[in-house]
Amino acid sequence: MTTLPACPKCQSAYTYEDGAQLICPECGHEWSASPTAAAAEEVRVVKDAVGNVLQDGDTVILIKDLKVKGSSLVVKLGTKVKSIRLVDADHDIDCKVDGVGAMGLKSEFVKKA
Repeated sequence: MTTLPACPKCQSAYTYEDGAQLICPECGHEWSASPTAAAAEEVRVVKDAVGNVLQDGDTVILIKDLKVKGSSLVVKLGTKVKSIRLVDADHDIDCKVDGVGAMGLKSEFVKKA
């Protein structure tokens, strides 16, 4: 038997399933039982080194020289990267850097342009 999560509204442990919904009998709160819907409710906020909120498609500038793993290339400070894509991984940003190609960046090494 699987354990059901507590009610997000009143923290009651007496929740039950009704089809695809979870229901709290104490406060009457209903929410989706699917993990993808729960993940959609949690909005992940990615911020740059200065504290600006980043979004898909933004342009960022590197604030530090970064060595490219497995290569002798260095992406220089001040390099502008256009059309970033935010991902949920160890690196927050997927992008293409001119002269280097596709790479992953951490948001702590960029600032929004």
